[in-house]
Amino acid sequence: MARPVIPDPLTRRHLVEGELDPTKALRIAEAYLEEGRDCDAVPFLRKAEAREQLEALRERAVESGDAFLLRQASGALGDEPGPERWRSLAANARRLGKEVSARDAERQAELDALSSD
Repeated sequence: MARPVIPDPLTRRHLVEGELDPTKALRIAEAYLEEGRDCDAVPFLRKAEAREQLEALRERAVESGDAFLLRQASGALGDEPGPERWRSLAANARRLGKEVSARDAERQAELDALSSD
């Protein structure tokens, strides 16, 4: 089988906004993941209903201190990360020197904690 090619930006937009066979969506997502483009893979994983891969991305986001990826993966899964997951992400981000992401995650943890009270 030929290796899937990452679509150009215009084709990508059409694929994300239109109907797409789940098998093809998964192949495109895997091509993005192979290139280290996790955020670009998320909409295709959502179209493929690839919950396991989205959950793995969500955990990778926490481990790598990537607040943006956590938001995207959680949104594609249809749930909120919750204060504890945000706090874990903040601690990892701070340990990795990602201060902006750490502050963002701490702020989000506080908001989530307030909204759950």
